[in-house]
Amino acid sequence: MTANNENTPINGKISKKPEVLAPAGSLDVLKTAVMYGADAVYIGGDAYGLRAKAKNFSLQDMKEGIEFAHEHGAKVYVTANIIARNGHLDGIREYFKELKVIKPDALLIADPGVFMIAREICPEIDIHISTQANNVNYATYNFWFSQGATRVVAARELSLKEIADIRKNIPADKEIEAFVHGAMCIAYSGRCLLSSYFTGRSANLGACTHPCRWKYYIMEEKRPGEYLPVEEVNNGGDESNADDLNGTYIFNSKDLCMIEHLPDMINAGIDSLKIEGRMKTALYVASVVRTYRMAVDDYFKDPALYESRKKNYMDEISRCTYRQYTTGFFYHNPTHESQIYDNNTYVTNYVYLGTIDRVDENGYAWFTQKNKFMNGDTIELMKPDGSDLSLKVIDMINEEYQHVDSCPHASERIAIRLDASVSPYDIMRVRQS
Repeated sequence: MTANNENTPINGKISKKPEVLAPAGSLDVLKTAVMYGADAVYIGGDAYGLRAKAKNFSLQDMKEGIEFAHEHGAKVYVTANIIARNGHLDGIREYFKELKVIKPDALLIADPGVFMIAREICPEIDIHISTQANNVNYATYNFWFSQGATRVVAARELSLKEIADIRKNIPADKEIEAFVHGAMCIAYSGRCLLSSYFTGRSANLGACTHPCRWKYYIMEEKRPGEYLPVEEVNNGGDESNADDLNGTYIFNSKDLCMIEHLPDMINAGIDSLKIEGRMKTALYVASVVRTYRMAVDDYFKDPALYESRKKNYMDEISRCTYRQYTTGFFYHNPTHESQIYDNNTYVTNYVYLGTIDRVDENGYAWFTQKNKFMNGDTIELMKPDGSDLSLKVIDMINEEYQHVDSCPHASERIAIRLDASVSPYDIMRVRQS
């Protein structure tokens, strides 16, 4: 799909097409994000980012990813947004010297000390200020811009009205990035101490264990083993209304989804629409990126076209794994029924089978298999151009070129023939039964 950031007339005025910014936890996912329409991708290295459990990137993978993105007209931003301690600073200095060589398009930073080191070591690389820095007013934005930052990521607690006010009070050439889709953190601007308290793994150093997703009870000190549920009720105390009982997941948030509200984000002056998910699969990233790419392009082509396709966007974006959706803080301070819900389960409508990486001279499509399927099954092929094909598996071979009936083991190299032509970066998925 084609990414394009040219200014386009919308409703009689010139509006800047916002960047679609995708996450990637590995080199393969970066390439998928770019091929499915991302203008830019944000990634993390082996250290100093806030997703320590993601696969993350070696310097060589980073270099290859940056080169691939640039060849396809996309950018790469590298996260270094931990809240650093004294013992991190020397390592960060050396890390930035390495990044200086491979030339990412920007560094994503939250800590002022880390910011100063970046300005010293690699002043030619743009710096974006992470949401972790609690960016909630235009004075804070202007402070960072005065120090040399080119973009500030809006705190997730801001409303669209507040973001629009910030836009009016900052330089026109400076950028605002805001989250548009994905998991929401219960902590203010993502600064959380729960994980460190419960497990010794600091969320602010990238090792969050997500205790906000756990189920909690109260236990009275002198009555060990007697657990009392922690519940919220929003019905005037009438507990007979089961629909209003939110259970014990008191810290758990729905996922953000603004696909139906893109005009409001664009009109607020947001320059970059950020998708959360550096620990997500290629299927998730491709589904979400492709849908937002399509929605943004439709809106800038014709706002009426965007309005007419809203249901299609929601249908497509709901094909990947997700929690229930919310608009977060963009329109109001969320109440528990709009943000907190009564379970910690994902909705999974489709299973990811794999991404085709090459097609050989005999027409076999090779990929690393992620989930089981069988010869003769009907699967869905998801393509970067926005089309989906329902196809039948007519043959399957393993790496020894032996014909097999199924691929039961994840991470095996498998090749299949389908009853239509396929291409690299096509994604295979199957509807969950």
